[in-house]
This record gives sequence, structure tokens and C-alpha cells, in this order.
Amino acid sequence: MTRACRSFAFVAGFAIAAALASPASARTVYDGNWSVLIVTKRGPCDSAYRYGLSIRDGQVFYQGSAPVNVRGRVSAAGQVRVMVSAGSQGASGFGRLSRRYGEGEWRGVGSMGTCIGTWSAERRRSKQ
Repeated sequence: MTRACRSFAFVAGFAIAAALASPASARTVYDGNWSVLIVTKRGPCDSAYRYGLSIRDGQVFYQGSAPVNVRGRVSAAGQVRVMVSAGSQGASGFGRLSRRYGEGEWRGVGSMGTCIGTWSAERRRSKQ
């Protein structure tokens, strides 16, 4: 996979989870580490990707080392929306989380074209 395609895949991977509600200022029931599976339904992206994200105080964070900008929030009702960009590539996603699972849709545009797909998330168990 080319570097441009990997970057696009990475950006698209974060088209998962910025809130439809006002900014969160306290711990939420969605806070914690999540494993997110991104599935491409249409476009030149790889068929699937898996990424780790965390939610703290209702904000979505990526803890890896790739140079991307992530803006995302989860509302008190579990509605989630995220915007991600890396250079001229960008993606957005929306959906809903429960305390343990989530799902939604994403769309991204990059140097290889437009990709559209779905995402599903599962909360990671804390190591005690």
C-alpha cells in the first residue's frame, strides 16, 4: 500500500467518532479505551482497518504517533461525530455508542478518491 493510501486509510479510520451536544466537562459513561473496526463499503481504501481510540470527558483521542488532527465528542446520549484531517485528506463519521458497543458510518476524501463505509466499536476491558 502506498504512503498516500496508508495516510488516507488512517484518516478514514478516524472517521468514527465531534459531538452533537454541548462540550462535555465531566467524566462520561463512554470514557475509556475502545477498539474500532472500520469497514470500507465503497471506494479505493483497503477493505478493513482496526484502531485504538480513547474517550476522556466525552472527547475522542488518538494515542498513536501519526500526524493527524482529530476533533471528536460523544454526547450524553451516546451520539458521536468525529472530523479527522491529515494534510489535504479528511474524513468524518457519525453514529452512536452504548456503554460497551457502538456503530455508525464514515466518509473520507483523499488523493485516491472518496471512500464510504461503516464502523463498529467495542470497549476494551481495563487491566486491573
